Amino acid sequence: MFVSKREIQILYADTDMMGVIYHANYLKYFELGRGGFIEDVGYSYIEMENSGYYAPVYNVQVTYKKPVRYGDSAFVKTWVELNDGIKTVYGYQIVNGQDEICVEGTTTHIIVKKETFKPTAFKKAFPEWFQKYEQIKKSKFSE
Repeated sequence: MFVSKREIQILYADTDMMGVIYHANYLKYFELGRGGFIEDVGYSYIEMENSGYYAPVYNVQVTYKKPVRYGDSAFVKTWVELNDGIKTVYGYQIVNGQDEICVEGTTTHIIVKKETFKPTAFKKAFPEWFQKYEQIKKSKFSE
């Protein structure tokens, strides 16, 4: 299993009245991780768009375990949980500087044509990218 890791720059503006990172900002961090993951494995979301497709978020799941505060070190770890040819599920962990899990979750993505937003199979639109994900995705044997 391949896991990408990116440092998160926590801004004061990212916090709420309780002094912790506002819950919705973790979705930005998931996007940071996903973009970095795609880049790390040799692909580009921009190239996907330039070839006539988008990969919108279909579903989000987030569990908050420990607060992250302004001034903390934090990182997003990203991997592929599921890649069935139609949808891709990315897994995430936000960890602090002590590598404690603070937030974990998943986002599910589908591929749609830009002009129509009609869904299309990932494995058909991007066969090499799909195969790369098959090689590196998390499996019950990689844990």
